[in-house]
Amino acid sequence: MAPRPRRSRLTRTLLAVLVTASVAVPVSGAARPAAVPAPAPTTLGPLRDTTPATLAHRYATTRADIRAAERTADAHGDHRRATALHALAAPARHFLTFDGRDGGRSTEVYGDLARADRIAVLVPGADTSFDTYQRFRAGAQALQQQLGRQPGIHPAVIAWLGYPTPATVSPAALTTTRADDAAPQLRAFVKELRHSRPASRITLLCHSYGSVVCGRAAPGLPATDLVLYGSPGAGADTAADLHTRATVWAGRGADDWIADVPHAQLPLPTTTLGFGTDPVSPRFGARIFPAGDGGHSDYLKPGTPSLANLARIAAGRPPTAAPDTTAAPDATAAPQRTTGEAHRA
Repeated sequence: MAPRPRRSRLTRTLLAVLVTASVAVPVSGAARPAAVPAPAPTTLGPLRDTTPATLAHRYATTRADIRAAERTADAHGDHRRATALHALAAPARHFLTFDGRDGGRSTEVYGDLARADRIAVLVPGADTSFDTYQRFRAGAQALQQQLGRQPGIHPAVIAWLGYPTPATVSPAALTTTRADDAAPQLRAFVKELRHSRPASRITLLCHSYGSVVCGRAAPGLPATDLVLYGSPGAGADTAADLHTRATVWAGRGADDWIADVPHAQLPLPTTTLGFGTDPVSPRFGARIFPAGDGGHSDYLKPGTPSLANLARIAAGRPPTAAPDTTAAPDATAAPQRTTGEAHRA
């Protein structure tokens, strides 16, 4: 009879973690779009500098690659994907990277990266792809506009779709496997940004399953701030366990259903099931920013306290308790350090 309580606890843990199948639901629909063929993109190599000439060359090259992918999708008969790619290839769009294969990867810039001294990198959650990209783009645009209201800075927002996000309801959404695979790419990209913009403040804004990606990428990540919002967990018991020199922030809207997701974690031979401690809990030790009353998909909506505070953090200013839709001066008092900052120099 002695082993029964142990098996019972394990069963309860597994059942609890399975609830995380709802992780990062940004849109309705449970199935990931079928893969659409696309040609291999032009090899560009790492981002070594952000001079206007270098950026113009990359933007023109990726635009040509997007148009090639559009033609391939159209010939394949997937007119929905072709239409989405046509929008991405507009002359006003600026992509540092693009790969149309395997559901698509891209890195899009909003703002003038050549002058930016504040760079916010958005890391999305599940069901983000070229077919649903407009939602991701809307959030990036809203953040760039909000940052533009902060005085005395030159901001840029980067929408990093650098991994195949899991489907909303799928085994991949229950484990860290996709995040484990994505973390080296995210870390490498941020290191390129740091090398090319050494004086800029870099903030990672990580939504839902994207916060698992950021948690896995955190060790050695040369970012100033790491922000987890609408998060099921970061794959760690505490912010200190992320082993990052970045300040770790966390926030959750009052109407975000992810608050009901149990926070459990079970190591398996090749992955981890579940995502660990709730990032907004005192035990985790992150700095908490007010995120308002919104739901899981509302954090980057214009006029919300969450958007205002995410922009303030990215600008290097402390969050406020109420919506801040106008420019505000720098606070003179520095906030207290937390467990999440234990590894800062």
